[in-house]
Amino acid sequence: MSPVTSTISGYPRIGPDRELKRAVEDHWAGRVDAARLQEIAAGLRERTWRELSAAGLTTVPSNTFSLYDHVLDTIVMVGAIPERFAGLAEPYFTMARGDEGVAPLEMTKWFDTNYHYLVPELPPETRFRLDWSKPLAEYAQAKALGIETRPVLLGPLSFLLLAKPVDLGLLDGLVEVYAELLERLAAAGVAEVQLDEPVLAADRSERELAALRRAYDRLGDLPSRPHLLVSTYFGEIGPALAILAGTRVEAIGLDFVAGPGNLEALAAIGGLPDKTLVAGVVDGRNVWRADQTKALSLCAALSGLADRLVVGTSCSLLHVPLDLDAETGLDPGVRARLAFAKQKVAEVVAIGAALNGSPAPAGPPPAHPIVNARVRARLDALRDPATRLPHAQRLAIQRRSLGLPPLATTTIGSFPQTADVRHARAALRAGTVTPAEYDDRMRAEIARVIALQEEIGLDVLVHGEPERNDMVQYFAELLDGYAVTEHGWVQSYGSRCVRPPILHGDVSRPEPMTVTWATYAQSLTRKPVKGMLTGPVTMLAWSFVRDDQPLPDTARQVALALRDEIHDLEAAGIQIIQVDEPALRELLPLRSADREPYLAWAVAAFRLATGGVADRTQIHTHMCYSEFGEIVGAIGDLDADVSTVEAARSRMELLDDLRTSGFGRGIGPGVWDIHSPRVPSTEELTTALRRAASSVDATLLWVNPDCGLKTRDYPETEASLRNMVTAAQRVRAEIA
Repeated sequence: MSPVTSTISGYPRIGPDRELKRAVEDHWAGRVDAARLQEIAAGLRERTWRELSAAGLTTVPSNTFSLYDHVLDTIVMVGAIPERFAGLAEPYFTMARGDEGVAPLEMTKWFDTNYHYLVPELPPETRFRLDWSKPLAEYAQAKALGIETRPVLLGPLSFLLLAKPVDLGLLDGLVEVYAELLERLAAAGVAEVQLDEPVLAADRSERELAALRRAYDRLGDLPSRPHLLVSTYFGEIGPALAILAGTRVEAIGLDFVAGPGNLEALAAIGGLPDKTLVAGVVDGRNVWRADQTKALSLCAALSGLADRLVVGTSCSLLHVPLDLDAETGLDPGVRARLAFAKQKVAEVVAIGAALNGSPAPAGPPPAHPIVNARVRARLDALRDPATRLPHAQRLAIQRRSLGLPPLATTTIGSFPQTADVRHARAALRAGTVTPAEYDDRMRAEIARVIALQEEIGLDVLVHGEPERNDMVQYFAELLDGYAVTEHGWVQSYGSRCVRPPILHGDVSRPEPMTVTWATYAQSLTRKPVKGMLTGPVTMLAWSFVRDDQPLPDTARQVALALRDEIHDLEAAGIQIIQVDEPALRELLPLRSADREPYLAWAVAAFRLATGGVADRTQIHTHMCYSEFGEIVGAIGDLDADVSTVEAARSRMELLDDLRTSGFGRGIGPGVWDIHSPRVPSTEELTTALRRAASSVDATLLWVNPDCGLKTRDYPETEASLRNMVTAAQRVRAEIA
């Protein structure tokens, strides 16, 4: 057998100090012109290629960099830019963010990750046209540095199946664009191209599988092209494996971390005797060090099932922080068990070297997680946490208690975090202000936010969350069993980066986390102020979670901590408590056979957290940027009194699902897309609310933005909220 080689599927693109985020946002603000933005981007790419080459990878990927999103890059590459963006000075960022009078593309979650992609719009009349400039320019830039790279492209089937509407009739025209691109890449000297088809990790119909065969028969038969690596990740490939094995593509990439069954599938088809197997054996989505002894054993088994073996990551390293070396403040016992992107590259190289005869690398240190016997005993004793009346009976009690009008207006939770708020947090970390001084500043901001909401006329208020750095990290810093990083940034969408905490042991709540802030805000107004918490599923989904016990067990521990917080909020007089679960749909397994067990434990965890409160206490939840039509039943099973959901970018698609399902609880389909800087007009919001009121019982309808307002500025926030309240008043009068 040929020597084993090594590669990765992709790498973080934001830079070690989030240079890309700052450059892009400076460009949007007019402080950096387009030429300077491209210079910064080129520098980040060069740094990445040099580091990956120096680390010892056999092949280095290119075209994995993006100024905003790789699916958006593909939209541009195949000429699928919707007509409303034609002729704009900067259509790329306008597709992502929108502009005055121009709605952006819809945005949703990238499979079961917390990365967001922009959804292609492909009407039946779409005619594709190649723009080859980006992949060729990036290949040429690396080539000029003396680094040969493998351009990575989103595959044609995945591009079509991620679009709206899904139209496989467009496949042949799209494949011809890919064929032209491959020919151009070959003419430029490219030896190998990677085509990512992550949709193959989900259930696929016979028609879709036939489309896969047709696409790769066509591309494989091109007389002049680079070698083709077709890669899938996030799960098991299923029947698509035999189809790809029967085409002329030279290599297939499989995820053996999220898809352990891929080993059995390979054996079932007799392996890949005439192809290269790129084996994803190092986890690209979690931060624990690889068990390299186990990886070596797996690779040894795989080596007999392919002509050539390449050691790789399970998916792009886009989903993990860049470099563990920057985390000097982590507990040494936790730190010793971790590997970020840079360290995972070293693991890939070491495994490949060991398979070629070098000494085998050491395995990870044994895990010694925090064990909390009291938490485990409480969970063992807690059998049925649901003690509330049926929803219809609770609703009558809550209406009398709260006295809210129909189409009650509210926001999701956070308000814009001003420079003063961020400076105060930085000063607290630096020790230049005392905790008491910091608390005074936060109280002043809360008082300002409460006064603003009352003046605008909102019905249910929030405290604005100025004290919170992030909806998951804030709680992780206050819970035992979690660790947080200083520089562990991961791209969520565009210029938005988050620092996922690390859940490494049993979770417990040493003391109340939000009660002081909520009760202070409530003391400033007669209107109800929502208590704001992040739900157990989202606390797991947006963290790097321990892998030494089943996920449902960890979810129950988080839920128990939240249950205690909810009871303390209720005892302090907070009448509405919102438990956000934006990741409920995100974690939905890609294969339908795995979904029922997941939804069962996810719903149970939410009900464990929220069960036991009085019937007069109204429980809200919030979800954003996912295809929630698939889980409407589970949303009802949560037994929340009110659910607020993203709906503006998806043009109120959820309403059809709500109507069909007979959803009978409070619902707030977001009418304002807060991920765009544009201010929606009163007329636009009124139209959205009229549509909602025609689909949902108006007595159950709430009026709210899509998501929290943390990333917005105050001028656009105030203008949009005023328009939203005016629209609600108009429609309220119409239905009266």
